[in-house]
Amino acid sequence: MKLPRRQFLHIAAGAAAFPAYSRPAAALDYPTRPARIMVGYTPGGAADIAARLAAQWLSRRFGQQFIVENRPGAANNIATEAVVQAASDGHTLLLISPTNTINATLYQHLSFDFVRDIAAIAGIAREPNVMVVSPSVPAESVADFIAYATANPGRINYASGGTGTSTHVSGALFAMMAGIDMVHVPYHGDAGALADLASGRVQVMFDLVTASIGFIKAGKLRALAVTTATRSDALPGLPTVAETIPGYEAIAWQGLGAPKNTPAEIVDKLNAEMNVAAADSAFKARLADLGAAPFAASPVDFAKFVADDIAKWAKVIKIAGIKPE
Repeated sequence: MKLPRRQFLHIAAGAAAFPAYSRPAAALDYPTRPARIMVGYTPGGAADIAARLAAQWLSRRFGQQFIVENRPGAANNIATEAVVQAASDGHTLLLISPTNTINATLYQHLSFDFVRDIAAIAGIAREPNVMVVSPSVPAESVADFIAYATANPGRINYASGGTGTSTHVSGALFAMMAGIDMVHVPYHGDAGALADLASGRVQVMFDLVTASIGFIKAGKLRALAVTTATRSDALPGLPTVAETIPGYEAIAWQGLGAPKNTPAEIVDKLNAEMNVAAADSAFKARLADLGAAPFAASPVDFAKFVADDIAKWAKVIKIAGIKPE
């Protein structure tokens, strides 16, 4: 998913408006040179912008440049492998997201083990997906949609930005928990999927709020619910899927990782600075522009979150029989 160029430039440029803070004395020994944040996506998407916001913040806090390097391809695995092979000195970081936790079990022959080879450092942002339907679908609520799908088994197509993406597994989880039969239609990114959804070629999608909100506000798509456990500030009047299907939850998120064996002192310093960002009003405002909220957690808690996310999607991948393209 890409943001419109004007919105991308507005948000990215706005990151430079963060207040200037003095460099923490405890961090004088790290970093000793510019650091890189590897991003497995092209510029302009929500994950890329989250990485740039983090890079701007860390550059100011540490008094050393953190540079975003985009290495798209192979479903984020190229960027991940580059970080796995990098020195464990904190100068090469990885922007991690649900793509990484999904890939951990979707791909059977990777050259790395994500849990073993990447140290989870800190969260950056969290946001919901939103369940959106074509205006031609006769459903005004999640319950309506389930009833409609139940009456039309195998005739409802749900779109995603690609096989194994968070938009794919969010829909697969919904179908499993609702007990309905839907057909997955993968696209190469969100743009084509949303266009076909608006035209009625497909019926439903579980997409990022950031990508869908323009279609929703223009009346081209009907939003039924958000996928997080609580309602979203970006769409405050919209219920959650869990209000109809208890226990359903799918979160879009971004965070930072590093090569295994990165010193705990460096991990702790980076984590502490990102948690300071999570409480900063300017940083929170930039995330709100994306329809997201800060994601503060200790290294231990963030690592557990990542492990739980892997376990959750592993079950969905197995039961749904999802295979990589």
